[in-house]
Parts: sequence; C-alpha cells; structure tokens
Amino acid sequence: MRILLVEDDGSLGRTIESWLRLDGYAVDWLERGDLVDTALRTHDYQCLVLDRGLPGMAGDQVLAALRARSAALPVLFITARDGVRDRIEGLDLGADDYLVKPFDLEELSARIRAAIRRGSAAQAMPATLRHGTVELDPGAKRVTREGLPVSLTAREFAVLEALMRRSRQVLSRAQLEEALYGWGEEVESNAIEVHISNLRKKLGSGFITTVRHHGYGLAPA
Repeated sequence: MRILLVEDDGSLGRTIESWLRLDGYAVDWLERGDLVDTALRTHDYQCLVLDRGLPGMAGDQVLAALRARSAALPVLFITARDGVRDRIEGLDLGADDYLVKPFDLEELSARIRAAIRRGSAAQAMPATLRHGTVELDPGAKRVTREGLPVSLTAREFAVLEALMRRSRQVLSRAQLEEALYGWGEEVESNAIEVHISNLRKKLGSGFITTVRHHGYGLAPA
C-alpha cells in the first residue's frame, strides 16, 4: 500500500515516514500543500495523512479541493489544533479521522488501517482478498494458506497484496516497485525477484507465474 504524507515539520515528517515504512507501507512525503494535487494525479494512494497547517496551501484547502471532485481517498488529519470545534470542522470538511499531536505512532498506524478499511467498505471492495486457498487481510496484515497463517516480511506482503488486488492482470517489475518504494528510497536491483522467489516458497511454486518480458501474475485459481 502507498501512503501520501503531507507534513511541513521536518523532524516529525521523517519520524512518521520511517515508522510507516517499517510498518510495510510505501510512503511519499511532501512538505507543501500546493504539491498534493500533482502527487495524487501521478500515483495511486490508499491513504492521505495530512497536516492542517501547511505552506503553499493549507490542509483544509487541500481536503476541500479533494472532496470537491468527489475523490473517496481516506484522509487522516494530523494537527496540533486540539479543540472540540477544530475537530468538528476537520471532520465536516471531509476528513475520515482526526489525530492530535503529539500522538503515539502505533495509534497512527491503527487509525490508518481503520481509515483504509472504511474506504474499502464505502467502495464495496472486499476487506479480505482471496485467490485459491490464499487469503490476505490488508488491515490486519495477515496472510493464510489453507487456513494456516503464513509469515511474510513487510515487503513480501506488499508484493503479494499488489498481485492479489489485480489478480487477473500481469504486473510489470516497475508496477511492483511502485508498491514497495516511496520517493527517495533506493530501489534494489533484484528485490522483486527475491520477494517473488520467497513468496513461491511460502505459497507454492505455482502460485505466482512469470510472463516473460512482461512481469508477474497469479496462476488461475
């Protein structure tokens, strides 16, 4: 899953970016509100974590513009404005949740998971992805095969989720890297091949197919 983080405090932004990457997300971090629209039109994000007080364009304006074009992207406001009226205003603008600084990073992760689950429900998307005997729960970050838990690294999980979300398509290496890496992260030359190899060992050698010169897909269930 890919998250867009918009936070102008450099120290806090780096902390959140590092935490969410450890939590298995690809994260793109912006420090200005007027750059958000370009990012949203360029990449597919599952959640927007948005500060209210931003240079260039305030978070309130960013959210209002997003909702004006009926975009259903889950948005989590993070802000130092802790008054009841501030929270009401933020939610009325269209935020899915509101987290007051300073906050616990584990709570941030939990609220992101909840916002993504609600967004999936609103779009009538399945909360759990299934293909053959394999089930993947994006919110709980849990994978089972024939009902038994499968232990995956965060990046193995991200590759598998990308494949299962588009189970009838062949994804190129670049598309899979999009699910793994945020801006500025070094892309390891053989990372996708290594993750695919590990997934085959854990889920069955025939679960993921290679389409030469095109990429990877899931075998027919």
